[in-house]
Amino acid sequence: MITGPVWSQKLRTEIGKAVIGQNAVIERMLVALLANGHVLLEGMPGLAKTLLIKSLGSALGIQFERIQFTPDLLPSDVVGTMIFSPKDGGFTTHKGPIFANLVLADEINRAPAKVQSALLEAMQERQVTIGGNSHQLPRPFFVMATQNPVEQEGTYPLPEAQTDRFLFKLLVDYPSATEESAMMEMWGQVTKQPEVHAVSSGEELLELRAQVDAIHVAPAVQAYILALVRGSRDLAAQAEGGAAKRLLNFGASPRASLALFQAGRALAWLRGSDYLAPALVQEIFHDALRHRVGLTYEAEAEGLTSDKILDQVLIRTPVPAKV
Repeated sequence: MITGPVWSQKLRTEIGKAVIGQNAVIERMLVALLANGHVLLEGMPGLAKTLLIKSLGSALGIQFERIQFTPDLLPSDVVGTMIFSPKDGGFTTHKGPIFANLVLADEINRAPAKVQSALLEAMQERQVTIGGNSHQLPRPFFVMATQNPVEQEGTYPLPEAQTDRFLFKLLVDYPSATEESAMMEMWGQVTKQPEVHAVSSGEELLELRAQVDAIHVAPAVQAYILALVRGSRDLAAQAEGGAAKRLLNFGASPRASLALFQAGRALAWLRGSDYLAPALVQEIFHDALRHRVGLTYEAEAEGLTSDKILDQVLIRTPVPAKV
């Protein structure tokens, strides 16, 4: 029986042939795969977000499709459309690139509302509607999206209902000097580019989820997860003009509780543990909640970020002594 550390290491090794560094981001992406969740990656251009997702698909040996989102994109460009056949006078269904195991939604915030709504059905229901008929998407199915945090022109902010469907929002940072030097050596050869080969499969991934479901979560840890999520709502419920400033317009939804519960068990399995410890919940807390809370104007004016406010929730919430 394959274990979490072994499965993680073989995928990391293969992805490492094309991507240098970003170890924490890669681990979170593997957690999302095991927890059946979608991922939103945010970072400056040129940080290998697209390459990272493509390499992950290659290492898993699953069908990969990339959709470059633009302001003129149509829902039919994503999900597909009905094509008329003059020969027999009927319509046939032409399936779009969404019918893949791993879909890269590149620069997702460039797409207009109609495209976002079509993608929302795929993310939540694992199905799409073409010509009034519903079509199931393949299993496993994941959306991994990228967005640029600094571009404003020609972009559409993602609606809260859609960002809430992402299990994680991961922040991709610049590599270290050593990693950047290694990148030049790896990608500096024009005639020879690194290749990533399949070391796992979609079927294996689906089977491994049964092991993730067997990870024990003590009642005290489950209560800790609830306390953390509800702590974000308490910050949003603070009355204006009170002793403390109101920092959040809204707190995290119940999906945040599910995200911490499911992703926490997946992370525990990857680390080789048979139970979920509070420390692991704390590790993924920011990734699971930073996109599920809304900052007030006052908080933004003071230069606060979601992560800084969530730090306050972590500090205020007592950690269970025994699990």
